[in-house]
Amino acid sequence: MSNERIILGIDPGTTIMGFGLIKVVNKKMEFMQLNELLLNKYDDHYLKLQKIFERTIELIDTYHPDEIAIEAPFFGKNVQSMLKLGRAQGVAMAAGLSRQIPITEYEPKKIKMAITGNGNASKEQVAKMLQQLVGLKELPKNLDSTDGLAAAVCHFFNTGRPELGKKYTGWDAFVKQNENRIKK
Repeated sequence: MSNERIILGIDPGTTIMGFGLIKVVNKKMEFMQLNELLLNKYDDHYLKLQKIFERTIELIDTYHPDEIAIEAPFFGKNVQSMLKLGRAQGVAMAAGLSRQIPITEYEPKKIKMAITGNGNASKEQVAKMLQQLVGLKELPKNLDSTDGLAAAVCHFFNTGRPELGKKYTGWDAFVKQNENRIKK
């Protein structure tokens, strides 16, 4: 294993997709960047999905991450919101899989626990802790980008531990690990 790797963290969303990048050098984490893709200016849901896919590909082609950590959709009461969020996550994953980048999925509580020690922490608490961990000078207006960064940092903290989230190395691995989702 190389002494240097880049982790792209993604917080998928159909209004805002947050992302953050860290570089790991000799087991030490270095902040690279965080940002967001604003999607609320688009009315068409499919256009939003296209923008998510294109931005994820652009991030991959620009930063060449070795791994992607993505926040899994949480279970909510609004089925339509869950469906849209799942689609957003799916196209971001498809972008990574199209470039053969391993993807690990983390539940929101697991990310919060890894960053703050509290699985029920608020977005603000996660952002403040990340500010300390990676030396952010100021926090962004929208905290979706810090949520994306949190996924990357969570992956860094969990690397090498036996209990990771779901990991996919390509379409075949995804299909094999999700056979229960396939209608026969």
